[in-house]
Amino acid sequence: MNIGVPREIKPGENRVAMTPGGVEVLISLGHKVFIEESAGVGSGFNDEDYKEAGAELFGSPAEVFSKADMILKVKEPLREEYNYFRENLILFTFLHLGAAPDLAEALTVNNVAGISYDTVQKADGSLPLLAPMSEVAGKMAVQIGARYLEKNMGGSGVLLGGVPGVPPGNVVIIGGGMVGVSAAKVAMGMGANVSILDIDAVKLRYLDDIFSGRVNTVMSNSYWVNKLVVDTDLLIGAVLIPGAKAPHIVTEDMVKKMKPGSVVIDVAIDQGGCIETCDMPTTHSNPIVEKYGVIHYSVANIPGAVPRTSTLALTNVTLPYVIKLANQGLIPAVSADPSLAKGMNTYGGKIVHEVVARSLKMTYTDLSQLI
Repeated sequence: MNIGVPREIKPGENRVAMTPGGVEVLISLGHKVFIEESAGVGSGFNDEDYKEAGAELFGSPAEVFSKADMILKVKEPLREEYNYFRENLILFTFLHLGAAPDLAEALTVNNVAGISYDTVQKADGSLPLLAPMSEVAGKMAVQIGARYLEKNMGGSGVLLGGVPGVPPGNVVIIGGGMVGVSAAKVAMGMGANVSILDIDAVKLRYLDDIFSGRVNTVMSNSYWVNKLVVDTDLLIGAVLIPGAKAPHIVTEDMVKKMKPGSVVIDVAIDQGGCIETCDMPTTHSNPIVEKYGVIHYSVANIPGAVPRTSTLALTNVTLPYVIKLANQGLIPAVSADPSLAKGMNTYGGKIVHEVVARSLKMTYTDLSQLI
């Protein structure tokens, strides 16, 4: 199979979809890999690294897209990349279609087979391709929040860990998944007073066990969200429904009650955001806006700020699936692997993921009817 890796063009995105090591593996299996020049520079991989691994380099994304049977990306295509879509192209990347109707339309109109990293799902409900990026985003959310709490950054001047004789800051995390757990680990390590809210009692029991009671676990409902948000210094939105647009858990009225100089970080912004006042994604170059005296950080590609770590971690988990697709072909691969089949969002001009279709208010077609 011919596999293409274009350079990411989302603002502040320095990750690349495949490392030279991954390229070398694919080449050894008899596949061809086309890399856009400078695609890996932001992650510390230069063009020579890819050439030595056996890749062919091209100067434009148009060349890479036109020569490839399958395109590997990190982030969802932007509008200027829609022109490269064509029938029978396989696109393997984070799509976040539940909050991207225009992209969904472009994929279906052009009959692109869109497989989204964030909906590849195992039988136990885990999301193997999303997990490492969720870990990065969760850990970074606390680092970022701690920085913006500094007075010179516009924050309230609270040190999350406190000092002897001074109480620590309060961190509230909405959602007890991979992002939430990763954020809690870092916040707890800093010495903050940490609370995690979730709607799953079994998950809360598990979290209470793994954190040995050092993190407050709270059943998520409007009463407790409202009660905790008022006193928090750092609020982290970490809600995820695979394939769906994130629901607004924290309302505008709740944010209005927050302390001046407190910080909100909505990690769910790439799925539409779970904090109502984070209504638009921000960028790494302009990451914050202030509303009601509260700092809002809603960058949609947080892991892009640490591309070396993120690229290595992402390739570790995507490469086995890329190999399946390349070795077996699309239909045999998704037919043999139910987790990969769940990753399919579009095929044959149809939306083939039920949750995505429901979020977009579009017609759902079962993949089995098309293959």
